[in-house]
Amino acid sequence: MLVEFVQETVLRGDNVGRFDNQVVIVTGAGSGIGRATALRFAQEGAMVACLDVTGAEESVAQDIASNYGVKVLARRCDVTSELSVREAISEVISTLGSPNVVCNVAGIGKFTHATDLQLSDWEKIIAVNLTGPFLVARETIPYLLETKGNVVTVASTAGIMGQPYSSAYCASKGGVVMLTKALATEYLERGIRFNAVAPGGVDTPILTSFMPPDGASNDLMARLMTPMGFARPEEIAGLIAFIASEEGRYMNGSIVPIDGGISV
Repeated sequence: MLVEFVQETVLRGDNVGRFDNQVVIVTGAGSGIGRATALRFAQEGAMVACLDVTGAEESVAQDIASNYGVKVLARRCDVTSELSVREAISEVISTLGSPNVVCNVAGIGKFTHATDLQLSDWEKIIAVNLTGPFLVARETIPYLLETKGNVVTVASTAGIMGQPYSSAYCASKGGVVMLTKALATEYLERGIRFNAVAPGGVDTPILTSFMPPDGASNDLMARLMTPMGFARPEEIAGLIAFIASEEGRYMNGSIVPIDGGISV
């Protein structure tokens, strides 16, 4: 179901107007980094399309309309489905206009011994984390060519370094890294930028999926932690907004860690 909210009251914080009159698409907008990203762009004046498969995108859109007074659209979208992505992007274009920024945030994962990983889990993680960003990029590129826009995808430290019990997750996020670089190269002369952020541990609901499997090595698990603890989703959203803004105009094909030093 598509829900559109418009509110006149404008309540914004820092960086007022950095994305005024721009259209921003956020996948996985229902919670965690996606929710924080949708709110951050709305705070900075953007019209935001909140896409998610859970239905939680509607409450996020309500929050945006109530607090920031920008035009916002909530739309269910399964990023693993070619048809669902195509229909969602078409709805965004007809309602808000061509996107200036696309944020691929939707993602899933789990810790599992490689020998215990079911093929169905492998395929689902690859589909959401890697195929999803490809489908969203493919559908939005024709419009981004018009706006000279950019795409920011959420990768992970698991995409730039080995991580135990995460064979599918590492493979999917490593794929995101190279997909980002491939697209950045392909469209280098045509005015679209493609970048990715690589968070470490972030305090979001997805953490409940990353519980150590039975028999996990404490030493190996300790390699995934830092004295800085977990990041806040708002910190990741702030980096995404910077990269997507004019201040980040010289960034293209960049994979930016934000991990408290895990990948040092």
